[in-house]
Amino acid sequence: MDEMQLENLKEWQLSSAEKYRGKLLHVFSDEVRLPDGKTAVREYIRHIGAVCMVALTDEGNVILEKQYRYPIGRVITEIPAGKLDRADEDRLEAAKRELKEETGITADHWTEIGEFISIPAYTQERVTMFLARGLHRGERHLDEEEFLEVFEMPLQEAVDLVLSGRISDGKTIAAILKVYLLLQRETD
Repeated sequence: MDEMQLENLKEWQLSSAEKYRGKLLHVFSDEVRLPDGKTAVREYIRHIGAVCMVALTDEGNVILEKQYRYPIGRVITEIPAGKLDRADEDRLEAAKRELKEETGITADHWTEIGEFISIPAYTQERVTMFLARGLHRGERHLDEEEFLEVFEMPLQEAVDLVLSGRISDGKTIAAILKVYLLLQRETD
């Protein structure tokens, strides 16, 4: 599809009003002009951005976490991740910080593997995904309000849990499958 056709899908902001400013989220309500000239309201959440990583051991195990997530009311399995401290923070440095804080692990080799846009219908949150290798274990330093259990399992088993629906976190699904496919290409 050429750029001209895509431009015909764009919506134009006419006004914007912040409805809520929290510690993590900022909620906005914008009036927009639609491609057909009519107007509509778009409510959305601004988020500073985040990072996540698949930390892969030399044995082919992936480091995972179990964490209670209040909005959904249950414990889920995720890869290590965290929000940026500020919008202009270097995403690789943030990933290194979050891996160390949550798991005590540092890594010798980092590869950026892409971007995950969590829910583009109502947030512009952008999560940068990394693959971390050459792992070294150390002491973790969880944030004051953070409680999680760290464990590891073979990457293939994690892929099976994704495919069976037992891992349901979006960033974890995307990053694990992406790493699995990238590693398959390395061996082909």
